[in-house]
Amino acid sequence: MFGIYLKRELGRRKKAALVIALGLALGIALVITVNSVSAGMTQAQGKVLKSLYGLGTDMTVTKARSAPTSNSSQGPNFKFDAKSSSKTSQSSDRVMTQGGQVLKSSLVAKVSAQKGVANAVGALSLNVTKVDGSFTQGKAQSSSGSGSSSGTGGQQGQGQAPGGGSSTGQPQVQGGGANFNVNSYSVAGVDVTNLALGPLSTMEVTSGKTFTSSQTNSKVAVVGKSYAKTKKYKVGSTFKVSGTKFTVIGIATPSSSESTTDVYLPLKQAQSLGDAKNEVTTIYVKASDSQQISAVKKQIQANISGTTVTTSADLASTVSGSLSTASNLASSVGKWLSIAVLAAAFLVAALLTSSAVSRRVREFGTLKALGWPSRKVTRQVVGESIVNGLLGGVLGIALGLAAAYTVTMISPTLTAQLGNSGGGGMGGGPGGGPGQQSAANTLQIALTAPVSATTIALAVGLAVTGGLIAGAMGGWRASRMRPADALRSVS
Repeated sequence: MFGIYLKRELGRRKKAALVIALGLALGIALVITVNSVSAGMTQAQGKVLKSLYGLGTDMTVTKARSAPTSNSSQGPNFKFDAKSSSKTSQSSDRVMTQGGQVLKSSLVAKVSAQKGVANAVGALSLNVTKVDGSFTQGKAQSSSGSGSSSGTGGQQGQGQAPGGGSSTGQPQVQGGGANFNVNSYSVAGVDVTNLALGPLSTMEVTSGKTFTSSQTNSKVAVVGKSYAKTKKYKVGSTFKVSGTKFTVIGIATPSSSESTTDVYLPLKQAQSLGDAKNEVTTIYVKASDSQQISAVKKQIQANISGTTVTTSADLASTVSGSLSTASNLASSVGKWLSIAVLAAAFLVAALLTSSAVSRRVREFGTLKALGWPSRKVTRQVVGESIVNGLLGGVLGIALGLAAAYTVTMISPTLTAQLGNSGGGGMGGGPGGGPGQQSAANTLQIALTAPVSATTIALAVGLAVTGGLIAGAMGGWRASRMRPADALRSVS
């Protein structure tokens, strides 16, 4: 009886049912769209952080660089041997550690021993500046009353010049100069016994091979694809750093986004080049439980003084640009807008249902006169409202999926700018060094809007809730009607 009456009544009031369903559908569709875009923002931010952290990295341990002393020189300097030839080629490499101050390699084991740490590995970030070119000596020339004469570098005094005339001026050096090329690139010293954690973990070797655990002190290198293309390196090519020859065994491509690291070397070789024996600049840490990262951070900071621990949450706060703006918009403005629209949709549905009940005075009064109890009348109204809500939910899910699909198809590009997180920061590679590379690292991320099963379940729940709210208001009003009201409305 309930189903038959429900079907007949909804069929009689198709327009009213459709208006209520559409109102709920718009609110539900907006909720789905906002949740999907927010999920897309989270994924985009995850890509940004993964490119800096390294796969499986939860935090890094560094040491902030101390302020330079008044007598220290922070700028690069190059010293060349003076040679007497008129044109001399010169070349020099300057290797510097990047990021914060160096840490003792023994701290890696100490970090690994902390409660909640699953694994830890050290890495050394270097920057190599290579200067090569040539000097050309100038020639000293002096003028005289009757002519001029030139020498090769000595000064002519006032008096008799070789040409017979008297010298009237000081010698002047003319010509000569220098022509030098400056090439700066980044180097990461990696622990070849644990490549799953650290700078190289974000790279995929697409040509050649990666390091083996036996190459802890071998003169071999893995080169980033972009740098290899610039220098025309391929597997088997060789290059020198401070006189040490390295052989390229692999070309690596970033697995998530552009890497700022150019060359990867075994850690011991990098330490030798940087004059940093048994030292690292960054310790990459993997926590045993991803839900306890904050606790692990506090544990490390408490037990290892003088270090800076940076987690994904810390690094996320440094992400700016259109990605950050869109994320804030989706998470704050979007959610509040969804709540406002849903509240309005629920209110409109309740008012329309209550209004429809007012127009059915004769109907409900007659049903009560025939013996229907108030609870049965209320159940009838609530049942109709729930059906309207479910219909609105179906329409809302369809609209929400269409909107999410449209966002994914358009894939608007967002810019993520990574600022310094302080204390050395973190990084998947040392291109500019942890904490320094991030200041100038800008990534382009394509936005998607994935729809999860949780979001669909939320939409269904909202649809039922909307129907219940509307039905509750309408049912309450219907239950208060008396059979006498129906008799008074009969003309």
